[in-house]
Amino acid sequence: MKSPAQIASMAELRAEIDLLDAALVAALADRARLIDRAAELKRAEGMAALVPERVAEVLAHVRSEAVARGLDPALAEALWRQIIDWAIAREEEALARGKDA
Repeated sequence: MKSPAQIASMAELRAEIDLLDAALVAALADRARLIDRAAELKRAEGMAALVPERVAEVLAHVRSEAVARGLDPALAEALWRQIIDWAIAREEEALARGKDA
Protein backbone atom coordinates (compact mmCIF):
# COMPACT_ATOMS: atom_id res chain seq x y z
CA MET A 1 0.00 0.00 0.00
CA LYS A 2 1.37 3.38 -0.98
CA SER A 3 1.01 6.43 1.20
CA PRO A 4 -1.12 9.18 -0.34
CA ALA A 5 2.00 11.32 -0.79
CA GLN A 6 3.60 8.59 -2.95
CA ILE A 7 0.74 8.63 -5.45
CA ALA A 8 1.43 10.81 -8.50
CA SER A 9 -1.72 10.49 -10.64
CA MET A 10 -5.45 9.89 -10.41
CA ALA A 11 -5.05 6.60 -12.28
CA GLU A 12 -2.56 5.42 -9.66
CA LEU A 13 -4.81 6.68 -6.85
CA ARG A 14 -7.80 4.82 -8.26
CA ALA A 15 -5.75 1.64 -8.53
CA GLU A 16 -4.80 1.95 -4.85
CA ILE A 17 -8.43 2.54 -3.88
CA ASP A 18 -9.48 -0.52 -5.91
CA LEU A 19 -6.87 -2.64 -4.08
CA LEU A 20 -8.07 -1.37 -0.74
CA ASP A 21 -11.72 -1.98 -1.68
CA ALA A 22 -10.88 -5.58 -2.59
CA ALA A 23 -9.16 -6.04 0.78
CA LEU A 24 -12.18 -4.58 2.58
CA VAL A 25 -14.54 -6.94 0.76
CA ALA A 26 -12.28 -9.89 1.62
CA ALA A 27 -12.25 -8.84 5.28
CA LEU A 28 -16.04 -8.53 5.31
CA ALA A 29 -16.38 -11.98 3.74
CA ASP A 30 -14.11 -13.37 6.49
CA ARG A 31 -16.26 -11.61 9.09
CA ALA A 32 -19.42 -13.12 7.57
CA ARG A 33 -17.94 -16.61 7.93
CA LEU A 34 -17.21 -15.85 11.58
CA ILE A 35 -20.81 -14.70 12.02
CA ASP A 36 -22.00 -18.03 10.60
CA ARG A 37 -19.85 -19.84 13.16
CA ALA A 38 -21.16 -17.54 15.91
CA ALA A 39 -24.70 -18.61 15.03
CA GLU A 40 -23.71 -22.28 15.34
CA LEU A 41 -22.06 -21.68 18.71
CA LYS A 42 -24.94 -19.55 19.97
CA ARG A 43 -27.40 -22.29 19.02
CA ALA A 44 -25.31 -24.88 20.89
CA GLU A 45 -25.00 -22.61 23.92
CA GLY A 46 -28.64 -21.48 23.91
CA MET A 47 -27.79 -17.84 23.27
CA ALA A 48 -29.83 -15.23 21.43
CA ALA A 49 -28.53 -13.59 18.27
CA LEU A 50 -28.67 -10.15 19.85
CA VAL A 51 -26.42 -9.65 22.87
CA PRO A 52 -26.69 -5.91 23.65
CA GLU A 53 -23.60 -5.86 25.85
CA ARG A 54 -21.52 -7.30 23.03
CA VAL A 55 -22.91 -4.78 20.54
CA ALA A 56 -21.91 -1.95 22.88
CA GLU A 57 -18.45 -3.50 23.34
CA VAL A 58 -17.88 -3.84 19.58
CA LEU A 59 -19.02 -0.27 18.91
CA ALA A 60 -16.78 1.14 21.65
CA HIS A 61 -13.82 -0.80 20.25
CA VAL A 62 -14.53 0.39 16.70
CA ARG A 63 -14.81 4.01 17.83
CA SER A 64 -11.53 3.71 19.73
CA GLU A 65 -9.77 2.15 16.72
CA ALA A 66 -11.15 4.88 14.47
CA VAL A 67 -9.81 7.63 16.73
CA ALA A 68 -6.42 5.92 16.94
CA ARG A 69 -6.22 5.74 13.14
CA GLY A 70 -7.49 9.23 12.38
CA LEU A 71 -10.92 8.17 11.11
CA ASP A 72 -14.10 9.94 12.12
CA PRO A 73 -15.50 7.72 14.92
CA ALA A 74 -19.08 8.64 14.00
CA LEU A 75 -18.50 7.29 10.49
CA ALA A 76 -16.95 4.09 11.84
CA GLU A 77 -19.84 3.59 14.25
CA ALA A 78 -22.44 4.18 11.54
CA LEU A 79 -20.77 1.63 9.27
CA TRP A 80 -20.46 -0.92 12.06
CA ARG A 81 -24.08 -0.47 13.11
CA GLN A 82 -25.03 -1.53 9.58
CA ILE A 83 -22.64 -4.49 9.73
CA ILE A 84 -23.93 -5.50 13.18
CA ASP A 85 -27.58 -5.21 12.14
CA TRP A 86 -26.87 -7.43 9.13
CA ALA A 87 -24.98 -9.94 11.30
CA ILE A 88 -27.76 -10.16 13.88
CA ALA A 89 -30.36 -10.73 11.15
CA ARG A 90 -28.15 -13.44 9.64
CA GLU A 91 -27.71 -15.11 13.04
CA GLU A 92 -31.45 -14.92 13.77
CA GLU A 93 -32.19 -16.60 10.44
CA ALA A 94 -29.64 -19.34 11.16
CA LEU A 95 -30.98 -19.85 14.69
CA ALA A 96 -34.53 -20.11 13.36
CA ARG A 97 -33.45 -22.70 10.77
CA GLY A 98 -31.73 -24.65 13.55
CA LYS A 99 -34.98 -24.88 15.51
CA ASP A 100 -36.68 -26.45 12.49
CA ALA A 101 -33.94 -29.03 11.98
